[in-house]
Amino acid sequence: MQLSPVKLRLLTTSLLTVSFLGALDHTVVSTSLATISGELGALQLMSWVVVGYTLASTVLLPVLGRLGDVLGARRIFLVSLVMFLAASLACGFATDIAWLIAARVLQGMSSAGLQLMSQTIIARVTTQRERPRYMAIIGAAFPIAILVGPVVGGAITDYWGWQWVFWINIPVGAAAFALALVAVPHLEPGPAPRHFDIAGSAVFTSALVALVLAASWAAERDGGPAAGSALAASIAGFIAFFLIERRAPEPIIPLHFFANRTIAAGTALSAIIGVGFFSITAYLPTYFQMAYRTSATVSGLVPIATVFGMLISNLLTGWLASRTGRYRIFPVGGTVLGAVALLVMALLPAGLQLWAPMIVMGAVGLGTGAFMSLIVAVVQGAVPAGQTGTITATINLVRQVGSTVATAVIGGVIGSGVAAFLPAGLDASTLTPQQVHQAPPAVQADVAQIYSSVFTPIFIALACAYALGILAAVLLPHGRLSDEPVPAHAPSETLPA
Repeated sequence: MQLSPVKLRLLTTSLLTVSFLGALDHTVVSTSLATISGELGALQLMSWVVVGYTLASTVLLPVLGRLGDVLGARRIFLVSLVMFLAASLACGFATDIAWLIAARVLQGMSSAGLQLMSQTIIARVTTQRERPRYMAIIGAAFPIAILVGPVVGGAITDYWGWQWVFWINIPVGAAAFALALVAVPHLEPGPAPRHFDIAGSAVFTSALVALVLAASWAAERDGGPAAGSALAASIAGFIAFFLIERRAPEPIIPLHFFANRTIAAGTALSAIIGVGFFSITAYLPTYFQMAYRTSATVSGLVPIATVFGMLISNLLTGWLASRTGRYRIFPVGGTVLGAVALLVMALLPAGLQLWAPMIVMGAVGLGTGAFMSLIVAVVQGAVPAGQTGTITATINLVRQVGSTVATAVIGGVIGSGVAAFLPAGLDASTLTPQQVHQAPPAVQADVAQIYSSVFTPIFIALACAYALGILAAVLLPHGRLSDEPVPAHAPSETLPA
């Protein structure tokens, strides 16, 4: 379906607003957690306010993608928005931690629908040539949320109360809903399934929940046995899922997709973003506070530079790909830049002026942004329009799972590595940057060297992940993005395979 320029701008404004709300709720809560847990008296369950949201938004992606194709992306989008606003209202009225976690799970479920259907709707109303530009605009919601979320969350908590971290969504979301009713077009859904893949959906969701739980528990001090059991259950679940999908008449994740070179390479690149980029950003402030001996405020400059580089590159490459029709050069160049920059991070001696790592991590962001949204647009063009939701869910799913697992692994490596090398008298479980900064210069130097030594192999491993991404990017087929809309039920892909 082709829209007029005015309607397309209205649609983009509506989708960007809603995508930003969903992304912001993922980041804005971080600075409110201490206040929330203190008032609700549940410090030990504090992490589940975030984990519940992330888990719900991850496991529902394939189900929502399939439902969007069958029932229509507009319907799923509007229902998700109403559910998101209701969950936001419930979060603010929470009187205990169980209530808040349950409301956050509902919020995460609806957020997945908002993010996924926003990308699906854009894909359905644009040509392949137009799509990267608009996908980049929608994709800008997440880096912007990373930049402003913690500051906004802290200010709201300090001046209005933590409840307004959630309630602020209501007026903005209501305005976005009114705009969406007008701007989001009715799109032809795919053919109704004769058999919905209930078994595949249930097994996949269970296996994915077990995997995310294993990754979360692995980072906890006494979580080893539970993480091992969850991981075993996850592996068994994914094996069962693979066998079910091979026999399912209409699988929730069609495995034949991955015989297409564009989809296989694009999926690998999406996983690289989760593993190599999103996993490390959460740990950068700690690294610079310890290894570079900066304050908490100053340490935040490096992730800001990283995310800002990603934002600029994302918008620029989306515009260039739409203008020229060429797309392969951007993931190739982006993965090369990311791999080189992360290797440089591994080689940087601790104690340099902060502008040096800021520039290097900014380059990592530039490299990642070069294909972050673009690869979603390219992969969407490799399937019929009637399967856009399914493939969009798949490409987002591998990114989120990769980020979750890699974040837990990196956290475990940091925790065990620092604990193993700390000087006598320092306890890794209670060590804070303030404690280190008040210690004698020799102790500060020892701790800085330990953190540098622990993070060096992490940066090298992430550089290797981007190096694998170079291979995936090179395997993308040559070609140009088409100016023709993709048929709703085309028998084969329109990009080269």
